[in-house]
Amino acid sequence: MRIVFDARHIRDFGIGTYIRNLLRALLEVDAKNEYVLIGKRESRRDLRAIDRESTRFTTVFYEGADDNWRDQYAFPWFLRSHPADVYHIPLARVPLFMPQPYVVTVHDLGFLLYAQHAQEKDWRMEWRERIIGRGLQRAHTVIAVSGATQRDVEQLFSVPSSKIRRIYDAPDPRLFHETPGKTLEELETERTERRRQFLGRYQIDYPFLLYAGTVRPQKNVPRLIEAFSVLRSELQQHPHFRHLKLIIIGDDISKNPAVRLAVLHSRLEDSVRFLGFVPDETLRVFFEAAEAFVFPSLHEGFGLAPLEAMVAGTPVVASNVSALPEVLGDAAMLVNPDNVFDIARGIHDVLLDTELKASLIEKGRVQAKQYSWTRAAELVLQIYREAASGVRR
Repeated sequence: MRIVFDARHIRDFGIGTYIRNLLRALLEVDAKNEYVLIGKRESRRDLRAIDRESTRFTTVFYEGADDNWRDQYAFPWFLRSHPADVYHIPLARVPLFMPQPYVVTVHDLGFLLYAQHAQEKDWRMEWRERIIGRGLQRAHTVIAVSGATQRDVEQLFSVPSSKIRRIYDAPDPRLFHETPGKTLEELETERTERRRQFLGRYQIDYPFLLYAGTVRPQKNVPRLIEAFSVLRSELQQHPHFRHLKLIIIGDDISKNPAVRLAVLHSRLEDSVRFLGFVPDETLRVFFEAAEAFVFPSLHEGFGLAPLEAMVAGTPVVASNVSALPEVLGDAAMLVNPDNVFDIARGIHDVLLDTELKASLIEKGRVQAKQYSWTRAAELVLQIYREAASGVRR
């Protein structure tokens, strides 16, 4: 088969993780087929890190953005120069005239569901919803990254369940790759030195909670800040946690002024730090050093960041809604994301109950190991075969 894969988002925070790891896993499980990766020139280094590992991977460049209306016509026209047995669009942005057969991966429809809940839909959102629905309905197969996302696809767009396959994501193995051939003592020394260097660079010498992810309305970051304010008042006499801070890694908060407003209203300017995006190696250190990872999202298609925190040996406090209970199981402290005091209670219990914290760390490592990019690639490869042959399981 000749498979064309849209890799234009390979550098993105969440979808980029999916693209990089799925492609690397496909290299491991597929020794026969040819892959054409479509990317942007700004992503040359990321793309070459994958295609140089195999002569079966080639890269072509296309500079159009899939959120531009011109791409509805220009991208399908571009694909006429790269015919394939099957195309893979790794997010729910399928152009109107996309050639068939194609496969679409749906990660998260929270932006649509949250807009409906908040009654913020306008004509642009309605147009976008129609385009997404058409793209999913015309697909040979829709890959949903969780059962919750599968239900969203069925309910929002009336896509029959026979066209949807659930294939879970997995933590990024390279984020926590250890130097091979070293003893446990040597690895621990390496981690300690790495932590000292990176945290020193950011002038961090205090205990902290960590949030990592995009800063969008459905991520519930303002309510997390309010809960942190409640928690700080409860711990102000604690010998260690009275210095607790909240570190937020992700988008530029200028995109969501409600987050900054929550900090000002809670008078936490000195206790909440926004670091924007950081390199993987730096993110790894923050995962490992955090007292707890907090993720009170209102809607998640999967929930990759909490799993990565579990791999790092950090206890997780997360929402009890959408895909998070499905993905995290009983390995996380689940809280009501609509209730500031319940979020604060969950964090408080994890910080101060040493037995609970140790249990969550142990369960978290076991839970994270259930997810595998190799298994995901094997299932995706089977879908490619079905799409290319015109059959559906």
